[in-house]
Amino acid sequence: MTNFIQDVILDLKNQNASFSDLIFILPSRRAGVFLRNELSLVLNQTILAPKILSIENFVEDLSNLKSVSNTELLFQFYNTYLELTPENQREPFDTFTKWSQIILQDFNEIDRYLIPQKKIFDYLKAIKDLEHWSLQANQTELVTNYLSFWNKLNDYYTHFTKKLIDNRQGYQGLLYREAYNNIESYIEESNSKHIFLGFNALNEAEEHIIQKLIKNHLASIYWDTDQTFIENKIHDAGLFIRQHKTNWSVFEKQPFNWLNNYYKTDKNINIYGVPKNIGQAKAVGKILDNLSSTDPNLKNTAVVLGDENLLIPILNSVPKSVDVLNVTMGFPLKTIPLASLFEHLFNLQKKHNNKLYYKEVISLLSHQYIQPLFNNGSAITLIDTINKNNIVYLNETSLLEITKEETSLIKLLFGNWKNNPNIGLENCFELITTIKEQLSEDKKTNQLGLEYLFRFNTLFNEVKRLNDTYNHIKDIKGLYSIYKELLSSETLDFQGEPLQGLQIMGMLESRVLDFETVIITNVNEGILPSGKTNNSFIPFDVKLENKLPTYKEKDAVYTYHFYHLLQRAKNVYILYNTEIDTLLGGEKSRFINQLELEGIHKINHQILTPKIPNYKKELAVITKTESIISQLKTIAQKGFSPSSLTSYVRNPIDFYYQKLLGISDLEEVEETIAANTLGTVVHNTLEALYIPLKQQFLTVEIIKSLKPKINELITKYFKEEYKDGDMTKGKNLIVFEIAKRYVLNFLNLEIKSLEAGNTIKIIDLEAQSNQVFTTVKGLNFSVKLRGTVDRIDEFNGVTRIIDYKTGKVDQSKVSVIEWDDVLTDYTKYSKSFQVLMYAYMLKKMNLVELPLEAGIISFKNLSAGFIPFTKKEQVRGGNKTTLITAEILEEFEIQLHKLILEIFNPEIDFIEKEL
Repeated sequence: MTNFIQDVILDLKNQNASFSDLIFILPSRRAGVFLRNELSLVLNQTILAPKILSIENFVEDLSNLKSVSNTELLFQFYNTYLELTPENQREPFDTFTKWSQIILQDFNEIDRYLIPQKKIFDYLKAIKDLEHWSLQANQTELVTNYLSFWNKLNDYYTHFTKKLIDNRQGYQGLLYREAYNNIESYIEESNSKHIFLGFNALNEAEEHIIQKLIKNHLASIYWDTDQTFIENKIHDAGLFIRQHKTNWSVFEKQPFNWLNNYYKTDKNINIYGVPKNIGQAKAVGKILDNLSSTDPNLKNTAVVLGDENLLIPILNSVPKSVDVLNVTMGFPLKTIPLASLFEHLFNLQKKHNNKLYYKEVISLLSHQYIQPLFNNGSAITLIDTINKNNIVYLNETSLLEITKEETSLIKLLFGNWKNNPNIGLENCFELITTIKEQLSEDKKTNQLGLEYLFRFNTLFNEVKRLNDTYNHIKDIKGLYSIYKELLSSETLDFQGEPLQGLQIMGMLESRVLDFETVIITNVNEGILPSGKTNNSFIPFDVKLENKLPTYKEKDAVYTYHFYHLLQRAKNVYILYNTEIDTLLGGEKSRFINQLELEGIHKINHQILTPKIPNYKKELAVITKTESIISQLKTIAQKGFSPSSLTSYVRNPIDFYYQKLLGISDLEEVEETIAANTLGTVVHNTLEALYIPLKQQFLTVEIIKSLKPKINELITKYFKEEYKDGDMTKGKNLIVFEIAKRYVLNFLNLEIKSLEAGNTIKIIDLEAQSNQVFTTVKGLNFSVKLRGTVDRIDEFNGVTRIIDYKTGKVDQSKVSVIEWDDVLTDYTKYSKSFQVLMYAYMLKKMNLVELPLEAGIISFKNLSAGFIPFTKKEQVRGGNKTTLITAEILEEFEIQLHKLILEIFNPEIDFIEKEL
């Protein structure tokens, strides 16, 4: 396959052109690398290399101005804004940057298309006057300021561009306008032949410059398009070149080079719909793997990314069979881990008022670049301390109290920048140096990390230079705004051989280049083409009137690039995301529909789905080895509690993890008071209230005397349990009041019961039953049982064992019909098992006499009062008994022993239950 660049060189060779005297001008620098290579292959003689320029470089030379970065333009434009805006109307720099970007973009478009500036700015002002009925006498201050802004646009432009030109600087549009102004003098001085090749959409300045050079016999232009697109009057791939062919007077006398006919040649076109971006990356990897089996070098293959965010997934999906690849796009700095570190740092400092939110502190301490800076894992200690003590807000002092060995590091990370950008920059540089020293201990392993640090150091140096020069950054918000602006445009460039192996590139890098095999990703509406985006203050109708590009022209640009990739290719793979995402692109692109409707090529359209292994979830099984049995015996000597035994009933694997492996739940900050904390506080408060009343009969007066103590005790126990957590506002204040209400309602329930004529005597509170041993038939050792009973009292002469629950419990949760069900259904019978085990243990210790009652008081169901355990008989009418007798405890003992035997049975593994 001969490519477009080869065709141009061969045509010039046939014309006996002196290549050393030529100036080649291309749409991009990337194309220049390929042109230089093709020259070396086609020409069979040694020559001095011709001058090869991108159109931007050529225009910059022609304008005699130096192109300025977008970020520096913001600073210079702010100078203009300050000079022309009264002090009481000025906006801070970080607010200014949000709208000034759009203004600069409009200035750029106006200049590139050589629009008379005053005319369009006056027109915009007139439109805004009409929109806001500004002729009425009483305008609000908002409307007055708004219209004043539009009135100043021409002044802003004139002042800004004059300053730039005086400094021999300019933005792209200004460079084009100045280049257009200088073209006549350039023509007088130049005698070199200019070769323009591969252009499509040209702005007004480019059109005038190229036409003037051609008319003066100083240039030739080669178009890279196809007869199919030119003949079809509505095909957007030929929109601009049709216009040039028709409107340029130079083509009345000169040939139009060229209209080829490659597009209709046979092509193998495959269109794949793939779910999600990662699915596309995996599909690209599979395609490359298949291609590399016949061509390991993939010399004439390109992967073109519609969405450049797919770069990293694609790189991770390239198969090992691909030996060489070249990436033409940079790796965005904003996606590397170091960017997230500074994001955390700026988020913390933007609202730093000597009160740091724990999540932001933990985010910094947990970062992969920060943890190694702390000695002996003290970062983990800090995080654990914050979690254990429920510290929601911290400050530098409290952090230093926790870890006194890391004073300088804590001050570096969490010290207040005092809203001063210079302090912020100094801290960023110091942090980079600190991380560099740590990474430099093993340079070979940390090469990439050190490269990241170098690029961020360069970025912050640029921020410092800009601020030292212009002094516009007055606070941390402004510093963060400029940091983000620079970060969005900075990349970490790959090093490689640009002419070898597989090429991975963005859509714009593909200009002028031809490949036999092309893989294009993200061919979705909103991406290819980008759709109706309008980042401009200039209304659509005004753009049409002044022949400025709209979304239609921008779509046509991408149409040309898309079809150009297909033009000479033999194998084409087009991928699109089948999952419609309104933020990242919608349904499949109109380009795909157009390809299918054209009927020129035979197209293989398939929907690909990821190959998902049909893994059947296997429940975990832990075999009871001798060491496990030995460990179980050790636990049996310490004692089984009701909750540990019911956890086995719920899921044996949880019992194994918690009791044998000692794995506890992850401890995190309780930003909002958790249910178990609320339960503990209520339990402890009731215990403190009733302890002085042990072995006493309660009276209404006694209970009433307890009420004034509620607030003090609730506060005390919340501080003990919730540590340094804040209970004075938000949801925590609500939970605090709920706890007080629970206790008060309970006391009112006691008063109501006493007033009804019932007698209540407190026997014991938080009764410890830690010396209960039960002998299980089949085991050659005794098993210890232990537990704590919330309350034992005597109600109208009947002993009651009471367990408090802050959750909701009803009678069905403490009722048993069939004894064998107790060990099978945790949800239904765990409460029954618990209260029966308390009764069993207390009877074993001779602390209670039978018969008795055992049950629950539910604080979410206080109206039910005491909910006793009941044994229901399976007979019509549902006879039941609430008294626990020796017979009931014997039946319970059978179930208890059966459960313990199962736990110790080496033949029965710990098997996970499907919950």
